[in-house]
Amino acid sequence: MSAPHEAKTRTTAVVLAGGTGQRVGLAIPKQLLKIAGKAVIEHTLTIFEQAECVDDVIVLMAPGFVPDVEKIIAKAGLTKVTRVIEGGATRNETTERAIRALGEGLTEGEDLNVLFHDAVRPLLSQRVIKDCVDALDRYQAVDVAIPSADTIIVTRTHGGDGEFITDVPDRSRLRRGQTPQAFKLSTIRRAYEIAAGDPNFQATDDCSVVLRYLPDVPIYVVAGDEYNMKVTQPVDVFIADKLFQLASTAAPRQADEAAYRELLSGRTLVVFGGSYGIGADIAKLAERYGATVYALGRSTTGTHVENPEHVQEALATAYAESGRVDYVINTAGVLRIGKLAETDDATIQEALNVNYLAPVHIARASYKYLAETKGQLLLYTSSSYTRGRAEYSLYSSTKAAMVNLTQALADEWAGEGIRVNCVNPERTATPMRTKAFGQEPAGSLLSSEAVARTSLDVLLSELTGHVIDVRQQDPTRGASEASGFEQALASVLDRQEDV
Repeated sequence: MSAPHEAKTRTTAVVLAGGTGQRVGLAIPKQLLKIAGKAVIEHTLTIFEQAECVDDVIVLMAPGFVPDVEKIIAKAGLTKVTRVIEGGATRNETTERAIRALGEGLTEGEDLNVLFHDAVRPLLSQRVIKDCVDALDRYQAVDVAIPSADTIIVTRTHGGDGEFITDVPDRSRLRRGQTPQAFKLSTIRRAYEIAAGDPNFQATDDCSVVLRYLPDVPIYVVAGDEYNMKVTQPVDVFIADKLFQLASTAAPRQADEAAYRELLSGRTLVVFGGSYGIGADIAKLAERYGATVYALGRSTTGTHVENPEHVQEALATAYAESGRVDYVINTAGVLRIGKLAETDDATIQEALNVNYLAPVHIARASYKYLAETKGQLLLYTSSSYTRGRAEYSLYSSTKAAMVNLTQALADEWAGEGIRVNCVNPERTATPMRTKAFGQEPAGSLLSSEAVARTSLDVLLSELTGHVIDVRQQDPTRGASEASGFEQALASVLDRQEDV
């Protein structure tokens, strides 16, 4: 007779958000600061919401700001968050409050997996979470760390003369601690019970409490991630925002063709720039799956995106005929290359009108229709948006503006349920590119069909405020194998050459 199946231990993530933001120079806690269109803590909670191995989440928030977090949770629809509790005056006191809350309702002998994570580490990867939970199958305490790239020195102060080095530890054995720190609840609770009897108890993290008061308990180390940074200093705010901007966001693919038909049937798409290239391919795909599509372009329908009246008329017609507008897509653009000082006024005006003002007009005109359907606006940028290049000043700067417009509108329109995203294709085989560069080597460019497919996936996702990279896959390595930091770095390096 086989042994009964052992029940899976429940895993709870505890998001520690007790910081005040003083080091960042803010009047509000740093976890409420907005980065990439959302509060830092919302980014962090969303990570655990999406983690398959995490069952529920509790938040320990800075005193006086619990209602702020509860509003964020409700607005974002974060269903795994079960409680928001006021934190203590110190990190240890906050952890103790979490331990008490976690113990409520447990039966005798029941245990939990607990992950303590800093709210101000909003770039945590799913891989690190899974590795921590898996490690708790074998160990009672788990830390996350990365090798130190810097030489660490030990110093002492000598009178009023300043600091002097007393030791230089071997860097090969030094690690920089991150979070989450993961424990069996019974283990971390016991460590804090013993620590309570020490009048000199003081610790800045939870693994050190286990190390000091339960020395026989081994603490396993999971490999961390350079991307898993902590927003502590003013410069961290800038870096984190840029990393969010650079990180590749993957739009979830639908299970099969039937899923696309189910989600698109009865929906209305308005595609500006739909005469050819990516826009035309989006229109063909969506129509194949049962959507009503209005593909608009200068050469086919006489629609000039730089003319606000044309944009308004196109949207009004689509709404009058189909009764709804669910998705508005703008792939229209012009590529003008040349030195700015030698560019005539008409060319400059055209680039600004088509590449910048047109998306602004489209966004304004689309708002009322998308608010009604809780739909999505989809814009497009270029892989050169992170770095302007000589002779591409007009194109690169307007494409950078699309990223900022996307992030701003995603935040501005969140209350109405409108999603706004931006697709960032790698170099793509389109008529616009061929006109500018001629025929290029086969296989060196993305197909417009591949970009169109990803665009549909973005439209059907719950993403908002994201820049979604579409890149050719390295056949020797799946995209899922690269860390977010590696993907971001690759994006930066590739964009030095891309247009």
